[in-house]
Amino acid sequence: MIIGTGIDVVDIQRFERQLERTPRLIERLFVPSERELPVQSLAARFAAKEATAKALKAPPGMIWQHCWIEKTEWGAPVLRMEGTVAAEAAKQGIDRWHLSMSHDGGMAMAYVVAEGFPVDALPDAQGESA
Repeated sequence: MIIGTGIDVVDIQRFERQLERTPRLIERLFVPSERELPVQSLAARFAAKEATAKALKAPPGMIWQHCWIEKTEWGAPVLRMEGTVAAEAAKQGIDRWHLSMSHDGGMAMAYVVAEGFPVDALPDAQGESA
């Protein structure tokens, strides 16, 4: 069952200017393995993190570094999480994520789908749904 979806679009030049104005921003937003990527890849990853937050219904207290993107051996992006992001996903019953990212024409985008079984839909001890 789809629990949440999120999409985000980032203007790559605007994002690059923001990183130049605030150099420590890269450390706040990205895990070490992401920080050396080209700016268009960083913008797509930021879009993925924003889309993930939207799929989680924008919970307060989300730490950006608790969500990151890795590539599989064949190049597909995979969403990874820990800490605040993983805890919120578990709370909502999310156990599968789907991610698509792209960049072209000065824009980066990401789309996220969160799947699972909502915790409030689980049967109680008497076999009745909440």
